Amino acid sequence: MTKPLVVITGASSGIGAATARLLSAHGHSLLLLARRLDKLEELSLPDALCRKVDVTDRAAVAAAIREAEGRYGPVDALINNAGAMLLGRIVDQPEDEWDRMIDLNVKAVLHATRAVLPGMVDRRAGTVINISSVAGRKTFPNHTAYVGTKFAVHAMSENLREEVAPYGVRVVTIAPGAVETELLSHTSDEQIKNDYAEWKAAAGGALDPQVVAEAIAYAYEQPPNVTIREIVLAATGQES
Repeated sequence: MTKPLVVITGASSGIGAATARLLSAHGHSLLLLARRLDKLEELSLPDALCRKVDVTDRAAVAAAIREAEGRYGPVDALINNAGAMLLGRIVDQPEDEWDRMIDLNVKAVLHATRAVLPGMVDRRAGTVINISSVAGRKTFPNHTAYVGTKFAVHAMSENLREEVAPYGVRVVTIAPGAVETELLSHTSDEQIKNDYAEWKAAAGGALDPQVVAEAIAYAYEQPPNVTIREIVLAATGQES
């Protein structure tokens, strides 16, 4: 028999894909959500329901979760991994980039959490894992809007943990430093992208997504009465 259902948003690449592969290898059934269905299906994981969903669409997220629960049983864990990192200076960054990050990094986390939380509270069991960033704990040049969304993730996670702890539900924040993912490629300012790449190289490179996936699995696989509230990890050479 497979282990309980885990939902992973942004599962088509990077941390999400690495986590999907790892938890599948550990025997879990999965609901994988992303906008690129072909990338989800290329993972070829057993007991994995792949759905093309924009996680800013709360109705679509809720419908996919209901479908997965009908097939695999209740959601035991939600990994809010989908996100956008659009770096820029507030003085000239396109305002629609702020909207995109707020919708995806903040509101989508709330929508997905709301879709699974009532069942977790009723069962008095479950885990919500929010993928934040070191940028949710400190500031960086050209990160103002992005930092704001990740500080929000940290704050929401801690407040939610306080709300649901009496019901046996765990809330975990994973805060990586630079990771080798596609996130930076969506930044529209080429100079900022170049500067970031140089900074990352000077630190000796970024984390492999597999390392972050292993941190997620470590937190999730603790006994139910143990909550790893936060894991902060970064490449050793990343000073900030």
